[in-house]
Amino acid sequence: MTDGKRQRVSSGSPYESVIGLSRAVRAGGVVTVAGTAPLDSDGRTSAHGDAAAQARRCFEIVARALEDLGASTADVVRTRVMLTRIEDWERVARVHGEFFGDARPACTFVQVVRFIDPDWLVEVEADAILKD
Repeated sequence: MTDGKRQRVSSGSPYESVIGLSRAVRAGGVVTVAGTAPLDSDGRTSAHGDAAAQARRCFEIVARALEDLGASTADVVRTRVMLTRIEDWERVARVHGEFFGDARPACTFVQVVRFIDPDWLVEVEADAILKD
């Protein structure tokens, strides 16, 4: 969807219409991907209990949103990884490296109390800047 100079993309998450958010927004050369949860194509939580598999699903959704807006994981300059169990950080970090190892964005891992759905162990955000 285009709104003047702003483009938006949806991933089909049932939360997007309820909250009033876009999966990702592109304004000029900047793409911002909202907090992305490990939802399958039917909007249900995937990989119950497996933080690394949930992270993989989150990064797949992020990568797709970036592509839909003309960017890629190589354009990512910042990621945020939120975990409900900080002890999962190393396994999740390895998955992060699979997606962003070449880009090596600034990255933060933090522990949170919980997410909207208590079965989510991971949620991620990403920001990209497109080359001129």
